[in-house]
Amino acid sequence: MNSQFRNWSDIRIFLAVYREGSTLAASRKLGIAQPTVARRIDVLEHETGLTLFERDTRGFRPTSAGKELFPQAEGMEAAAQEFVSQVSALTLSKPIRITAFSANFSPRINKIFSDFSIKHPDIRLEFMSSVKALDLIAGEADIALRIARNPQHPDLICHHISTAQFTLYGAESYAREYGLPKSPDDLAGHKFVTFLRDGVPPGQHDWIATRVKPEQIVATFSEVEMADSAIADGVGLGIGNVRLHQDRTDLIQCFPPAPENDVPHVVVISPDAWRRPEVKTFIKFFVPRYKAVFT
Repeated sequence: MNSQFRNWSDIRIFLAVYREGSTLAASRKLGIAQPTVARRIDVLEHETGLTLFERDTRGFRPTSAGKELFPQAEGMEAAAQEFVSQVSALTLSKPIRITAFSANFSPRINKIFSDFSIKHPDIRLEFMSSVKALDLIAGEADIALRIARNPQHPDLICHHISTAQFTLYGAESYAREYGLPKSPDDLAGHKFVTFLRDGVPPGQHDWIATRVKPEQIVATFSEVEMADSAIADGVGLGIGNVRLHQDRTDLIQCFPPAPENDVPHVVVISPDAWRRPEVKTFIKFFVPRYKAVFT
């Protein structure tokens, strides 16, 4: 017959019985039921065609075949342990790549990242600031902190954080010269600054563009920071995130946010990243603390 075995874990059981001298002691060492240990030894002997242990009232004593195979079994155990160590080293050397709009990396959020790194110094975080929504399915990042009107890809793991609200803002200098509109129906005669960029949903630009004449839009920028700076300089009115603008003293909210501008605020994780234990550790730590900032 062709000697073979099909279950590599039986080598671990063989080693435990060899070292402990009985299936009962081996079961305690392994945390496996004693009948299961005895049965797996029987299966291993049947599949190899060898008697590996002599059974008597004193326990299990290795036969000459068992003694001869013991060093090879130890070599397999050492190789398995080295394999696990190498997997762990490769996993821990790979950073968790987190992407978000630059404003999300605020001092309050960075404090959460810092606290996590102190608690888990062996897990590296890599930050990727981007206005464009990176493709997590394609592997461009592992985790995204995202404000997105469009539904997320069905394969992404998604945690809802809050509902982001947006409304119109203007600088004090603009307000002194032109006044501020009191509602979305009061935009006539005002100037506007918008943000528009390929690959980024144009919702905020479109909200203004559909309500005013083209000539009222005096500047359109492809960089959020430049648009924000123009609004703060009094060039025109522009859309802003209520949460991010609440502590700003250089901008004035024109009117309360309109429900049609509400956008889901989510944390999304790629399915490949979610299979990594350290990513699950990070998400368990980060999400409740991140959510608390916005509630």
